Amino acid sequence: MFRENTKVIQIGNKVIGGGNPVLVQSMTNTRTDDVEATVKQIQALTNAGCDIIRCAVPDKKAAAAIKEIKKQIIIPLVADIHFDYRLAIEAMENGADKIRINPGNIGGIEKVKAVVETAKERNIPIRVGVNSGSLEKDLLEKYKGVTAEGIVESALNKVKMIEDLGYDNLVISIKSSDVLMCIKAHELIARETNYPLHVGITESGTVLSGNIKSSVGLGIILHQGIGDTIRVSLTGDPIEEIKSAKLILKTLGLRKGGIEVVSCPTCGRTKIDLIKLATDVENMVADIPLDIKVAVMGCAVNGPGEAREAHIGVAGGVGEGLLIKHGEIVKKVPEDQLLSTLREELLNWSES
Repeated sequence: MFRENTKVIQIGNKVIGGGNPVLVQSMTNTRTDDVEATVKQIQALTNAGCDIIRCAVPDKKAAAAIKEIKKQIIIPLVADIHFDYRLAIEAMENGADKIRINPGNIGGIEKVKAVVETAKERNIPIRVGVNSGSLEKDLLEKYKGVTAEGIVESALNKVKMIEDLGYDNLVISIKSSDVLMCIKAHELIARETNYPLHVGITESGTVLSGNIKSSVGLGIILHQGIGDTIRVSLTGDPIEEIKSAKLILKTLGLRKGGIEVVSCPTCGRTKIDLIKLATDVENMVADIPLDIKVAVMGCAVNGPGEAREAHIGVAGGVGEGLLIKHGEIVKKVPEDQLLSTLREELLNWSES
């Protein structure tokens, strides 16, 4: 089921499914009952481009904090619940825009029913989440271990449980740290359901390994038309998750806007500190709302030619560099002025 045909779901002030833009999620790593720290992190993530935020709700203090957090943020909040169904109910009563549960670990059918009834009263979506590490014993035996087929069957069983309780305001999440297994599972489930899918490679690792795994896995899944929301799960600052997710979406043509920075690898001709300059440019353009390509090139020999496809760029020389606009050399500036010169040009950008 390609994303154009998935069921439309309202999450707070956002809409997913039915061909709506793929939205970026992250999760706070603060103690949720520390309202000040949690709100501060959510606001920073919002400014970075996060569309939906998820908070862990491990106890009653965290569930109670949802009410105050909601007053101070502008993006939808998802309450992440495990084991205690009462926390799911309390989180919804305190304003959570969506809840994430695994019906398999939240208690028996009566407890699941109590959660569903509260969600139904308030029209709050339920994200049914299944990870490869949470497969039931009977499915492990049936498929002789953890498999994509087992993950899908587990998720669809839990969806049916909630459907049988008369509720279909659902989002499905199936995750694995095995990239190829995760890809296969999403290909399988997309044929079986029209519910929106939240996509991610779980436990993918640090910023380096996690980005590579997530880029490969999410890239293949999303490029097939599968997935309505994504999270790049990284062991690191959640801001990095947002940066990576946005770049993945933009690379696949699923999101527009924001400056794209391209830079060449260093070589023996490079006479400026290209690595620092490229990093500084990438950080500098983050707050500039232009939809253009900026090139950062290491040498003045090939730089102008390599930068021709970019809207604007710089190419290094010996202690100096060239400013290039629309493929034409505009001027030569000292190396220590390249960044400020480029920023001034971008702040005063016009297509002329």
